[in-house]
Amino acid sequence: MEIIARIETDFGSKFGVPRQSGMVPELRGRVVFEKEYRVAEAVRGLEGFDYVWLLWDFSETHREGWSATVRPPRLGGNERVGVFATRSPFRPNSIGLSAVRLLGIDYETKDGPVLLVGGADLMDGTPIYDIKPYLPYTDAHPEARGGFTCNNAHREGESLEVEMPQDLIDRLGEEKAAALRGVLAADPRPRYQDDGERVYGLTFAGVDVHFRVEGRKLELLNS
Repeated sequence: MEIIARIETDFGSKFGVPRQSGMVPELRGRVVFEKEYRVAEAVRGLEGFDYVWLLWDFSETHREGWSATVRPPRLGGNERVGVFATRSPFRPNSIGLSAVRLLGIDYETKDGPVLLVGGADLMDGTPIYDIKPYLPYTDAHPEARGGFTCNNAHREGESLEVEMPQDLIDRLGEEKAAALRGVLAADPRPRYQDDGERVYGLTFAGVDVHFRVEGRKLELLNS
């Protein structure tokens, strides 16, 4: 397969990227096509859809070989399940799939057309293999079972309390600060870690952010 585009996001590293797309709708990204695919005709009609599927490459987790079973963090990192029963990046083919909100298409920018998207769970620079429209009448199944993800939803849906210093808000700007707050409130720590003294760090929009969590309160340290 050929890379058709790359996404631009505020995540400079894997840590902190939401576990699934849509968890932090405030996040913003740009899908920039490779030169060969910067053709306005190729996205004609796409503006009529609210969401699109991105097919992408787990480019930061390539490794030789594969394992039939993996240890999902959702199960505490101790229990093994089949790789095809998970969304682990360590797969025979390192392909990811994300549904993101299509906020608009910028035809005027020098590298256009560029897709403006919200809620993406991808690192900056992630290669995109394909883009498809999201069809609500076939792609959404709210009655579907969720397997072990429903039975062992440790910390799922629980938001952390985040106090963000004004100087950090000023550095990031209101929009990016709101996105970072959403990322932190969703608890980016591995699910099996709950050490109130441990300091975590991530890079967001070029700013190094350090924090620790005690109970349900996230404390931002010097950033």
